[in-house]
Amino acid sequence: MQTLVQRRRSSAVALAAILTGAIACSGLTGCNSLYSEGATAGAGIAGAAIAGSITNNAAVATGIGLGAVAAARAGVQYSQRVVHTNTQDSIANAAGPLTVGAVAPWKAVHSVPIEEDEKGRVTVSRTISSGTLDCKEIVFSVDREATENRAADTAFYVASVCRDGNKWKWASAEPATPRWGALQ
Repeated sequence: MQTLVQRRRSSAVALAAILTGAIACSGLTGCNSLYSEGATAGAGIAGAAIAGSITNNAAVATGIGLGAVAAARAGVQYSQRVVHTNTQDSIANAAGPLTVGAVAPWKAVHSVPIEEDEKGRVTVSRTISSGTLDCKEIVFSVDREATENRAADTAFYVASVCRDGNKWKWASAEPATPRWGALQ
């Protein structure tokens, strides 16, 4: 019994340490990797603690732990997709009203700081279609200011946007893959 209580106490301490780190990180920008790894590790520890209190069967405990980790990863990926969608919507909204060759600034401020706020410029390189289906090809930049640890830089990307009612929406999949990975 003493060992079981000690194991639960150490699991609770480890979980509290991870949650404290995640909360502290939430006040900072650019903590995406800590957020992702912390959520996975926290879910693993929580899953082990729950499994330890429910069963002594190793197979059942493993299943509970793997389920908790899978759920945490799915949650992290969902939140990253939401952040990326908000950034894409910011760019599409800035590009939509532009004529070919016009340039406008765009900016994405994230309500949950798992990634840095971003800004840049966007231009329409060509009109793909107009009328019932309004679509444009855009070129946008992501401008990063200099900090103590890195020089200022600018990266350029090509994408497509289309009108959806009164709003302009992101219509690309592949051109932005190097930027956002598989998490479009």
